[in-house]
Amino acid sequence: MEVLMLTADREPELVLPALDLLAHTVRVRPLVVSALAAADLCDLVVVDARTDLPAARSVCQLIGGAALGIPVMALLTESNLAGITPAWNLDDVLLSRTGPAELDARLRLSVGKHRHAPTAGNPALLTLGDLVIDEHTYSARLPGRPLDLTYKEFELLKYLARHPGRVCTRTQLLEHIWGSDFLGGPRTVDVHIRRLRAKLGADHEALIATIRNVGYRAIPPGTTRRFAPAEPEPPSEPAPPREPRRAEPPTRDKYADVR
Repeated sequence: MEVLMLTADREPELVLPALDLLAHTVRVRPLVVSALAAADLCDLVVVDARTDLPAARSVCQLIGGAALGIPVMALLTESNLAGITPAWNLDDVLLSRTGPAELDARLRLSVGKHRHAPTAGNPALLTLGDLVIDEHTYSARLPGRPLDLTYKEFELLKYLARHPGRVCTRTQLLEHIWGSDFLGGPRTVDVHIRRLRAKLGADHEALIATIRNVGYRAIPPGTTRRFAPAEPEPPSEPAPPREPRRAEPPTRDKYADVR
């Protein structure tokens, strides 16, 4: 998990000591708006609000308003907990004395809720398992990394994600993505699917399934594939062994005894 910590503390390792005991990657940036450029590369943002509540609130609101699909947690002291309101757009709050086991559980739960949250509040976002597609910004990302897609690759991925579980033939994909006047053939779709899978990586390439001799479909993780491979035919019974041919007695020449 990639964690971005925004803090004004000169000793960031002392901000949340339990975080150093976990196996997560932590990037530290100053508590300024320009540091949000690194948020798109992380799975979760921790904002240190212990000393500057107004600045921390502004940053949290900006992250929530940017629709990055990234959970935001605020690090607080007990004395400023009363200043937290829903307007902060927070997913959770932390105290600096939080232990490693509790901290790890909160991080995992916050990230998990965001990955599987419905996107009805933001129709521009499409989700397919860990994959998040933003139609407004023409971007797609997996946990911890954005995908560098061409325009056609993005449109193809978006179309499949809009119809999860539905089999899309190569002809349908050509018409919807390339247009009916496109002179290329179905091989074009196969090439773009192969490139998409390479960019998704080994852990997520199974999001796009091949339906042999038909086309492709997007498969959300955890669903059962209805198109199972054909069962092998049972082996045929061996033919009964041939009986050996009986040797016939030699034919006697009827003229052999004629003297």
